[in-house]
Amino acid sequence: MSRSIRFDAVLVQAVIAGALSFAHLHDLAEAAGQTGWKAWAYPVSVDLLLVAAWRRLRTARRDSSAWTWFVIALTASLGANVATAGLLDLAHVPAWLRILVAGWPALAFLGGTLLVHTPTDPPASPAQPVDEPAAPEVEMHRTDEPALDPDSAAAVPELAPAAPRPAPTPAVPVALLDHARKITDAHQASTGSPMTADALSARLQLPAPVADAIAAELQLT
Repeated sequence: MSRSIRFDAVLVQAVIAGALSFAHLHDLAEAAGQTGWKAWAYPVSVDLLLVAAWRRLRTARRDSSAWTWFVIALTASLGANVATAGLLDLAHVPAWLRILVAGWPALAFLGGTLLVHTPTDPPASPAQPVDEPAAPEVEMHRTDEPALDPDSAAAVPELAPAAPRPAPTPAVPVALLDHARKITDAHQASTGSPMTADALSARLQLPAPVADAIAAELQLT
């Protein structure tokens, strides 16, 4: 399936402007004494600083340093475009321009480092709702309730406290009960007398409720 290519006028214009600006920066750097690959590195440095400042402005619009570095990079780009338009003799570049071109890498590195490593402003937290003071509690008393006669109040019998419920008997596993029965049978066979509940509890080393439940099941005294 063939795919149709759609040209965007703004994108084409951006490519043309970037190429011309890149060439102007290269020509100015070369005229200022930066030859070879160094002359090609200057346009990249200027454009990268411009892009970094623009991205910083999109995330932190109130950052004054981002505006400062954006203006510096834009001035370097526009200055190179204007300087190579015939207003500057590229064969006899003034000394101050040579100094600016030679010091640009350090300035661009400083600006890029500050733009990348400076923390952005945290998003504003929504306003916390103000706690309204609680309304004072007003006790309402009914006036239609009959007054309690002291004599009749004295005649009301006091309720006896409820008796405590007996603790529930724990369930004894069948295997444990069989084991206890074997122990009592062996004890009676060897001694001739039935085994007591205390002796069985000491032999099994079980909690008192469980030992009492086993003794009740085996009918031990």
